[in-house]
Amino acid sequence: MSHQSPRPNVVFILADDLGWGEVGCFGQSKIPTPNIDLLASRGVKLTRHYSGAPTCAPSRCVLMTGKHLGHSEIRGNQQAKVKLPQFTEGQHPLSDKALTIARLFQKAGYATGAFGKWGLGPVGSTGEPNRQGFDEFFGYNCQALAHSYFPKALWKNGESIVINEKPVPGHKKQPEGEVTMEAYQGEKYAPRLIMAEALSFIDRHHQQPFFLYLPLTEPHVAMQPPPKIVEEFPAEWDERVYRGDGGYLPHPRPRAAYAAMIRDLDNHVGDVIASLEKHGQVDNTLIVFTSDNGATHASANPDFHVGGADPLFFNSTRELKGFKGSIYEGGLRVPAIVSWPGQIPPATTIDTPSYFPDWFPTLCSATNLPLPEGLDGVNLLPLLTGKTSPGQFVRPEPMVWVYAEYTGQVCVHLGDFKVLRRGLRTNRPGPWEVYHLVSDPGESTNLADSRPDLIAKAIEVLKSQTLPNEVFPMPECDLPVVEKGAPKAKTQGKNRSRQESGATE
Repeated sequence: MSHQSPRPNVVFILADDLGWGEVGCFGQSKIPTPNIDLLASRGVKLTRHYSGAPTCAPSRCVLMTGKHLGHSEIRGNQQAKVKLPQFTEGQHPLSDKALTIARLFQKAGYATGAFGKWGLGPVGSTGEPNRQGFDEFFGYNCQALAHSYFPKALWKNGESIVINEKPVPGHKKQPEGEVTMEAYQGEKYAPRLIMAEALSFIDRHHQQPFFLYLPLTEPHVAMQPPPKIVEEFPAEWDERVYRGDGGYLPHPRPRAAYAAMIRDLDNHVGDVIASLEKHGQVDNTLIVFTSDNGATHASANPDFHVGGADPLFFNSTRELKGFKGSIYEGGLRVPAIVSWPGQIPPATTIDTPSYFPDWFPTLCSATNLPLPEGLDGVNLLPLLTGKTSPGQFVRPEPMVWVYAEYTGQVCVHLGDFKVLRRGLRTNRPGPWEVYHLVSDPGESTNLADSRPDLIAKAIEVLKSQTLPNEVFPMPECDLPVVEKGAPKAKTQGKNRSRQESGATE
């Protein structure tokens, strides 16, 4: 008989670069995701849920701290060594002043474990997982090293564990010759080891309340999924070989490989569900499944997106505009599912807008933890459980994004309207754009000329909601000037490809 804790467990599963339409319950027709769909059948789908940022590290910072990008310490994927040359890997760290949701769980007596990709500070820095509230960590500390699924080593807390004596780096071009899957496979597949540690964590802690954070790497490129899963998908899908000329590793069957990564992600979700069932903890566990940002964006190769991905073939963003790295809907709107049997009604859908800062207060409410001051999100639990109707739900402050990379972008949601501006860290900032998301989710009609009032309101919000940040500075959003020292924009395709395949993420 399983011991039932008086406080629920929390499992937070974060996919990496999973587009809004890339799972079955959100409209995906080519890739089966039965386990993710099972979560949706047991709980609620949030169809207008937004990530913390359009790329990895800042999105994870928003998630962990409950502060939107205007207040967030981390507003980009910048490597730690840019400001802290003593570190050779990892992203700029969270400070020791940051209060993460993991710290709160840990203080309350929860066992806390993170397994997957961290990206919020190197081992030895103030941002390492063990100094930010996690009893246990296993996986990639640095996002750039997570480009390979067969890396030389993974971190177990503060120790680097060698897993592949012959690692397979995540970047290579093969302009000529036969491209094979086997050439880019290694001995030990990192996701398999990461999931083993995560399942062990559940086995060891199921008799006490636990917080399991699973920032999984799939379907982020490079594409190195198990060939056996690749073979599950039709050979006729792949008319063209991908040779690595859009970043990351070549693959002979890029569409099937991408589908296999999402299929394997779904398998991981199934393993978690099975483990909770084994220990009788399904009804006592709140599970959140979502993604850190939208689907992979375009590359220098016109036939493929970065890493050989083909979001157009899979209709990854459905009707939404933009991809990862963009504050358009396709870069920020992500699939989100919450399951908590007995507390959240099964098979329900909520189209009320929500975003990553909301998870901190929501999880505090679900576990009866004290709510810290200074959070930017709102408690979604009454909405999720049906105690508050969508019509009664009120968000006291607009949703805000202040993103310092990919040319510098800002965005504010004002009711059903969205106001944004791009290119702020270039010498030619773009114009303001205004969209009505209910009637125009694809952001095809810019209403800026007819709604200067909304632009003025957005500027007011941004000025009041953006704190200074020396590491990730941004110019005043209403002044078309280049910030001193800010990098100038390159051509979109080349610049984005460089950012993806280089040190940023």
